[in-house]
Amino acid sequence: MGWGDLGVFGEPNKETPNLDQMAADGMLFPDFYSANPLCSPSRAALLSGRLPIRNGFYSDNAHARNAYTPQDIVGGIPDEEILLPELLKKAGYINKIVGKWHLGHRAQYHPLKHGFDEWFGAPNCHFGPYDDKTTPNIPVYRNAEMAGRYYEDFKIEKNGESNLTQMYLQEALTFLQSQHSKDQPFFLYWAVDATHDPLYASKPFLGTSRRGLYGDVVRELDYTIGKILSTLISMGVANNTLVFFSSDNGAATYSKEAGGSNGPFLCGKETTFEGGMREPSIAWWPGHIKPRQVSHQVGSLMDLYTTLAELAGVDIPTDRQIDGISLVNTLLTNTEKERPLFYYRGNQLMAVRIGPYKAHLWTWTNSIEEFNKGVNFCPGEEIPGVTTHNQTDHSSQPLLFNINKDPGEKYPIRSTTAEYKQVIQNIMPVIKEHLSNLKPGKPQLNFCDPAVMNWAPPGCDKNGNRCLKAPPSNLKKCVWDH
Repeated sequence: MGWGDLGVFGEPNKETPNLDQMAADGMLFPDFYSANPLCSPSRAALLSGRLPIRNGFYSDNAHARNAYTPQDIVGGIPDEEILLPELLKKAGYINKIVGKWHLGHRAQYHPLKHGFDEWFGAPNCHFGPYDDKTTPNIPVYRNAEMAGRYYEDFKIEKNGESNLTQMYLQEALTFLQSQHSKDQPFFLYWAVDATHDPLYASKPFLGTSRRGLYGDVVRELDYTIGKILSTLISMGVANNTLVFFSSDNGAATYSKEAGGSNGPFLCGKETTFEGGMREPSIAWWPGHIKPRQVSHQVGSLMDLYTTLAELAGVDIPTDRQIDGISLVNTLLTNTEKERPLFYYRGNQLMAVRIGPYKAHLWTWTNSIEEFNKGVNFCPGEEIPGVTTHNQTDHSSQPLLFNINKDPGEKYPIRSTTAEYKQVIQNIMPVIKEHLSNLKPGKPQLNFCDPAVMNWAPPGCDKNGNRCLKAPPSNLKKCVWDH
């Protein structure tokens, strides 16, 4: 989902009344980011509070390549990472994930092995449909065992009709009501994926948006957020519940009308330009967050780790670098704290933001070969020397932008100016310190093998035996085009 997909961020059709009201009742974060321009590393960072280069959710098979967790990935979230639900369990929280996990689909990487008590959703994205011969359909899990597969038991029709989002909503509401009835503190990670291609929405929303199918999906997502918030209010626990809405990466501009909007920002998903990592973010906590607040705190999804740990009264690990900062003071008093923001693509630090300034050490959209085949990460936004189709090293003289004045990253500040010299003088020591202290984790996204795909997930032998025969192992290095 993109920064520009919400009415409150300027989407002209104004089809997100519930999210817009959530912002009116809470705090809007226009300067909030994911830790990566792609789904799996971003989610690993959110749950670990650590950059993907530290938690292992990257590949070094090739330089500066985005990597994620398709069906044939061998790796997943390492056991040594201490995820947010593991921290919250220490404070007595019951934790549930609804929707996409994407941190490894093999059994040892599943959510219930990493702090979650309940799960309804899938380990991978809803790609398909397949023939179950060369590629199995993705399983949907009920806790530790599969409950069926996408396109078979959990339908997504060719016209985009599916009840999945409504099912995910009901899972959320049932969980909230159940925990409330027990007076039990809860953490719900509601990770729906309907805005990811292939798009889907339930029948009441199909054809209702001025934006086409993508707009239908956003309208249903907005509706479900409204239902969750109203349920918290009706249960009388809204004043004791922090709700945070965001996205895992920017809109997929290469999908054109089916990919959403990143508003004024350059490019989108897969890139470390603003459109790839700046996210539509809202915090809601009646009685604690004053209504109609706008915070220009430079925030990251990794900050949720530190913030929620502090609010729950549990200590964060001290034996490792945690990249998230606490936003408690920001939420309660709208204060700002300056901090650097690091933009990674695979194993490469691509850019750094400090205050209003962003310095690009490397630029790259995608290869010219891929671009010539019609894959464009920056449609209509080609900027000479900035949206490069070769990996371009600017580290000796970074490209510098003031992204408050120039959110589209169109006008580099000339290196001969006093402004450039002063800002770079401040930024370069931050980069040097970060890289000198960096201890990369073992890359988890280097190896692929068709034998580890979702052929026979736990529980596949029940309800009619949905297990499939795996092919022989063929372990090899994954190829990441982007």
